[in-house]
Amino acid sequence: MALISVSIGSNIDRDHHVRTCLDALSATFGTLAVSRIFESEPVGFEDGRNFFNLVVAFESHWTVGELQAWCKRLEFANGRREDSPKFSPRTLDIDLLTVGELTGIHDGVALPREEILHHAFVLQPLAELLPETPHPLDGRPYAQLWASFNAADQCLWPIEFSWKPRAVR
Repeated sequence: MALISVSIGSNIDRDHHVRTCLDALSATFGTLAVSRIFESEPVGFEDGRNFFNLVVAFESHWTVGELQAWCKRLEFANGRREDSPKFSPRTLDIDLLTVGELTGIHDGVALPREEILHHAFVLQPLAELLPETPHPLDGRPYAQLWASFNAADQCLWPIEFSWKPRAVR
């Protein structure tokens, strides 16, 4: 079993799509570790709708290809179109961040995901969820990476959010 981390984002019907994703992850993979949920301004998007972003970690024996295919199926089942432009509004965006300590290209997926080191909306929830876990390439723990991150141009803030009868904080 490997520890899997995924980032989840939505800027269309955000509450619904984040809950739907968490429900599907829980039903498929069991126990989840869930970060706080952050609202963030879009980075690189023409449409100014804010995103909800979070990171979820769980254990799985699935291959990278199986995990990636499952994530894409869930995105499409929630209204994401395969032909949508890269920087367009999203009902649901699920990205594999890490699969254990794997590095490099596996089943067509680059691991760890490059965005970990470049986007506050990925690194901050990851650092809060797995603070002592080292980045598979950099080697520094996520909390240390976050402490040295310059997030001056990336605005995000935690929000109150409930999923299954508990609050995600």
